Amino acid sequence: MKYYFLLFRFIICSEGLITWINFLSTLRDLLCRGLTCQVLNLRSSHIRKLNMAGKFMQLHTLNLDFSTSLTSFREDCFSCMPSLMCLSMCETRVANLWTTSAALAKLPSLVELRFQNCLCCNNTGPCPASINEKATIFDHDKIDSARLDLHHFSVTSSINRGDISGTEDTFRNLLSLNDLVMTQDIETTAEESSDDSDLDFSTPQQRIGLVELLSNVFPVLTGHTALPNEVSSGTLLTKEEKESFADSPNLSHRKDAAHIALKKYISHHPSPICFEKHYREYMIASLPRLKVLDNLPIKISDRKMAKIIFSQHYEHLPYNRQCKESVVSILQNREIGPSTTHLQNSSRTKQPYSSRKSQYFFPRSIGAAKVGSAAWPLLHPISKFNDILGEESKSFRPRQFEYHPIDPSLMVFGTLDGELVVINHENGKLVRYLPSMGMLNSVLGLCWLKKYPSKLIAGSDNGSLHLYDIHQMASTVTDRYSYVGSVTFDDFEQLTSVHVNSTDEQFLASGYSKNVALYDINSGKRLQIFTDMHQGHINVVKFAHHSPFIFATSSFDQDIKLWDLRQRPLQPCYTASSSRGNVMVCFSPDDHYLLASAVDNEVKQLLSVDGRLHMKFDITPTGSSHNYTRSYYMNGRDYIISGSSDEHVVRVCCAQTGKRLRDISLEGGGSSNSMFVQSLRGDPFRDFHMSVLAAYMRPSSKSDIIKVNLLEPSSYSKECSYCQHCCPSYSKGG
Repeated sequence: MKYYFLLFRFIICSEGLITWINFLSTLRDLLCRGLTCQVLNLRSSHIRKLNMAGKFMQLHTLNLDFSTSLTSFREDCFSCMPSLMCLSMCETRVANLWTTSAALAKLPSLVELRFQNCLCCNNTGPCPASINEKATIFDHDKIDSARLDLHHFSVTSSINRGDISGTEDTFRNLLSLNDLVMTQDIETTAEESSDDSDLDFSTPQQRIGLVELLSNVFPVLTGHTALPNEVSSGTLLTKEEKESFADSPNLSHRKDAAHIALKKYISHHPSPICFEKHYREYMIASLPRLKVLDNLPIKISDRKMAKIIFSQHYEHLPYNRQCKESVVSILQNREIGPSTTHLQNSSRTKQPYSSRKSQYFFPRSIGAAKVGSAAWPLLHPISKFNDILGEESKSFRPRQFEYHPIDPSLMVFGTLDGELVVINHENGKLVRYLPSMGMLNSVLGLCWLKKYPSKLIAGSDNGSLHLYDIHQMASTVTDRYSYVGSVTFDDFEQLTSVHVNSTDEQFLASGYSKNVALYDINSGKRLQIFTDMHQGHINVVKFAHHSPFIFATSSFDQDIKLWDLRQRPLQPCYTASSSRGNVMVCFSPDDHYLLASAVDNEVKQLLSVDGRLHMKFDITPTGSSHNYTRSYYMNGRDYIISGSSDEHVVRVCCAQTGKRLRDISLEGGGSSNSMFVQSLRGDPFRDFHMSVLAAYMRPSSKSDIIKVNLLEPSSYSKECSYCQHCCPSYSKGG
């Protein structure tokens, strides 16, 4: 076996930048071609989305530690590694449990996995202390900070000349890139790069430190809050310690218990995924062949506990289906009826949502079968138009959007520039357009009329309110169009929300005040202003779907209130409180529930009849007071979707059990271009479809409306040119 330890050191300058880009291109080419190596070290690499599409048939150990750009994996990136046994990804940015476990499930020989390591363990494998069942006690105050090791790319292997196809000299000079030195920042164009970019061209100086990255992910370690049962080393606790830790009402006692657990197992170089709730149990339940996780051996008792915890907190398939069915067999049963054997089997399977007599049984069954196969759902941005009837390319900056109430193909969105845009979101074509013309600033409120579906109410942050008919808008983007015929209402200062009642007779407006205004649509007059409805400003007001009189308000005073217009309204029907300021509230489609979302992932479902708590969703807080959370219903009232302004994740939870079905990660072009959720809506016409208004973290960057299809797996719209000639036919990418 040959060992290559060649040192490659350079300084970034005009020539160095070219060398650096060439190196990244060569690395990308290598990942597409593959190698016959047995040990591959990619520590501190600049890979953002791992796509090892080439053949690595002999590879048994892969090290990706300290690759702080790495966030996710292509769907088939581990498909050609049948011999891989050990994988280490300490201090990466991998965070999504679902895509990670789905990618790792493609490794039939994987037995050792690390996203963090025990302090005394430098390599994979079980910790000697854990094998001896003696937990080593460490002085937590003496732990050194994580050192960023820049062993950028090294291979320990036996390499055949024929496998390199004439590029052996190039690879030989790149086989070990130790002590990479960069003395000058590079001007990057990460913001304009494609979302499918595999490599991150940013410099190490632009990386966010581990403490900064994780301070909002795991508040226990930064002193923001105490989260019982969150210690990743919980498997080392005794039964008595676990019970004491979980049940103690004393906050300081729980902190002491957490400190004991940390002494027994010090999490070193953790990735964000380690701080997801029930991370260890989820990975053990999802990867049954795994024997060692984070240097801790997996025992039989661990697997039993993981199975229980997984079933309590996660849905493997939608609607709590116990096993995946074939779509073909479901359709066959729908047409000819199920066989006797199938009926007997299904009678043993608990179907909590519906029986076979329900009209929803087969659609839900098909949805469950298709969602289960789409760990990487199809994401498609729709707010950019490249060719609009001969006009120049136009990129909009959407700020609010709503699906059409009757036409499944239409959607309207308002922009930060005061424009109104009606699009066919199925084919991506513009249908109607209204320029700002100085009447609107940023559009924050939109609501379609139901009985008159060509009309909508639009409100802006400067308080202006208008009723528009989309049939009178222009069909192309033009600044020369003059719109006439809109109804103008009295301004509502600092407006944030508008909503029309079920009969299209009245609508409400709220904003950065304690008041709510009621308007008459037919006359165009403001009927009344209800004053001091809350102690803080009212962020959102929503009418019920089936009653023209009932509406709900949510305020940053931490209260949700239900009101009845027939009571003038002088007093609320009831008040329900949250522990933080409420960002929004909405009714379920049948008005049976209220969904309330408060700051920092506090999401609750209330009975709309009396405000009693029905379900509190177990979503981990970040510790940020600026993490504004918004939630809506999907698939009627079967599921809820939730996203927050400090996170790039949309969470899908069952509305009846609270179990998590899926987390959907939104990724921008480059690690420095993280996205956050500004708004979101479930598609009212298609099960397991939604749209998300996502914006980049950079203040001046664009925002996109991204359609999410959970029934279809993600795939490349076009293969990158560098892979067209080298990727084998079995590689589909992510």
